[in-house]
Amino acid sequence: MSDDCIFCSIVAGDIPGRIVAETDDALAFLDANPMARGHTLVIPKGHHQRVADLSSEESRAVFDLVHDLAPRIEHAVGADAHTIGVNDGPDAGQEVPHAHVHIIPRFEGDGGGPIHVAAGERPDVSDEELDDIAAGISED
Repeated sequence: MSDDCIFCSIVAGDIPGRIVAETDDALAFLDANPMARGHTLVIPKGHHQRVADLSSEESRAVFDLVHDLAPRIEHAVGADAHTIGVNDGPDAGQEVPHAHVHIIPRFEGDGGGPIHVAAGERPDVSDEELDDIAAGISED
């Protein structure tokens, strides 16, 4: 736990949160500044800033809860679909330095776009560069 983390304070019960689900290692609550009705955050209970900082067990707990909740959220708010996203690091738009997954209900005609718009303009990447990137990822 981190003393200055708002999500850790919700886990500890020091500040209120609209908790919708909880397991031993993960917690889900409604976003206080939602992008849509039912916008939910799923977090590990332990304080970790980035997804890669989670243990396999913590990651599994978070994403199992995401898997469980997504259709329940859609049903609860009458959504047509949902977008699942992670802003993993400040340069990706992460505002709270505690790993978290957004489940954002989507509605026909809501004006939102695909997740592809999150990164701005698409780069012009050659086949050779794609091969190099794939090889670099595979090596790690």
